[in-house]
Amino acid sequence: MRFLALMFVIGACHAFHSGDRWRCGGLIGSRSLLPLGGGGGIGSDGRGGGGLGRPPVGMAAGGGDDDGSGGENDDVNRGNSEENDASQNPIKKQWLSLSSDNRDDIKTTSASFIFALLLRLFIIEPRFIPSMSMFPTFEVGDQLLVEKVSKVNRHYQRRDVVVFNPPKAYVDLTGNTEALIKRVVGVAGDSIEVKGKHLFINGVEQEEPFTNELPDYTIQKLTVPDGMVLVLGDNRNYSFDSHIWGFLPERNVIGRAVLKYWPPWRLGTVEGGL
Repeated sequence: MRFLALMFVIGACHAFHSGDRWRCGGLIGSRSLLPLGGGGGIGSDGRGGGGLGRPPVGMAAGGGDDDGSGGENDDVNRGNSEENDASQNPIKKQWLSLSSDNRDDIKTTSASFIFALLLRLFIIEPRFIPSMSMFPTFEVGDQLLVEKVSKVNRHYQRRDVVVFNPPKAYVDLTGNTEALIKRVVGVAGDSIEVKGKHLFINGVEQEEPFTNELPDYTIQKLTVPDGMVLVLGDNRNYSFDSHIWGFLPERNVIGRAVLKYWPPWRLGTVEGGL
């Protein structure tokens, strides 16, 4: 009978070690499985003292007791170590306090933000039109996409619509440093002249259906230097452009306007831009 009782106790303790909610001390009441120095009576929490008492002097806590409590202590120690690391790093602590779903959302959002930032910096970016200098191609409030890739492998061409940082001459005259948008009418080596309300490039009069009206000013014949372009607004008589402040350095160009996307009823490619 004692053998059967011992087998019952061992089986119960094994069940506890396997993850069941049983407590060895609770099953055997006031008797302890091992002489761990704890009182044999039921503790104040209703669990038997056996197996849960204080270990004798010289015995390491969690040192491989038969009831599996050593494994529990190891897990607690590891948990405490992680908590200590987190407490020393408040950012890590805050991160670990989030649920796995929230951490996944933050990772996805961060990756999307970085992708959008790189896209805007190096490939394409949105712009809006604040004035009527490019009417009728653009109206105030139009939004467009400016691509930045083609400038790496192709020269600017006549009729390209470009967004650019203003040259020094423009800044000196206006004090404005915000980006501008105009149409390229002359590239390096071109001979440009405006006379009789018409634009001549290399002696050839130009047909420009995208302009609002014929220019009321003149430009004496001049040649566009290397590394420069000459730009005019499509609304020729209401544009502060190269006929006033001179040539635009190519290095100032941010990119080419290629697509109007807002408002929806004005969706389309830029006239003369492709």
